[in-house]
Amino acid sequence: QVQLAESGGGLVQAGGSLRLSCAASGRTISSYPMGWFRQAPGKEREFVATITRSGISTSHAPSVQGRFTISRDNAKDTVYLQMNSLIPEDTAVYYCAAGGFSPNQGAYDYWGQGTQVTVSS
Repeated sequence: QVQLAESGGGLVQAGGSLRLSCAASGRTISSYPMGWFRQAPGKEREFVATITRSGISTSHAPSVQGRFTISRDNAKDTVYLQMNSLIPEDTAVYYCAAGGFSPNQGAYDYWGQGTQVTVSS
């Protein structure tokens, strides 16, 4: 079993950048494809990005394509989400998840507790 802990969230102005980190413990994440999801107030949790075990292949939601980049460092058991050109609509709790290379939440076995990202206009 793997435990996931997100960090790096906070308050940022529109147009700014943040980098989220997801650190794993209990088992190395190199065994898992990983993903990032987010949930805005009053909305369902939605897919943001996913990455294969090796990191060679990635996929991003159309709403973040070109602004967000998922990456990983298996030696550090950490997955990242670089977020640039942030807009208020990106405000949400961001979750990392392990187990799938998919936009579907059901493909993932393990989830972190989330980190809040707030983008002010």
